[in-house]
Amino acid sequence: MTIERRLARAGFTLTRDYPVPVERVWEAFAEEDQKLGWWGAGDAIEPGEWVFDFRVGGRDVAEGKFHNGPVSRYEATYTDIVEHVRIVTTYDMWLDGVHMSTSVASLEFEPIEEGARFTHVEHGVFFDQFWADGPNREGGSRGLLEALGTYLA
Repeated sequence: MTIERRLARAGFTLTRDYPVPVERVWEAFAEEDQKLGWWGAGDAIEPGEWVFDFRVGGRDVAEGKFHNGPVSRYEATYTDIVEHVRIVTTYDMWLDGVHMSTSVASLEFEPIEEGARFTHVEHGVFFDQFWADGPNREGGSRGLLEALGTYLA
């Protein structure tokens, strides 16, 4: 079988307001025990490898197997961190060991009268058979922000 070599790009911006202080939202990303409390696919996935190294140059890994489905692997490197202001990462995704994408994501934290405004901006490149997966990535990111909101409530 020949693999068709393709490349596609996708980008999106998601903004959520959370009724808690910026510091509380920040801690949900910056503290390992808190991130474990909301990150991932919950009961839909059997957890695998987990690495958490929250510092510029540090690396995060989150791997898991969907029940009766594929193994998903996320590997990120933190390229910029300004406490309570922003986090920038580059990250790669694999599905059953096949490299599916490389992305740059910026996470911004802004105090507002009602609590905190969180903005996630992402630009991704999707490879070969995953060329049409951009909308799925946005949907997955929306799910993570919903899980974060539930965790913060």
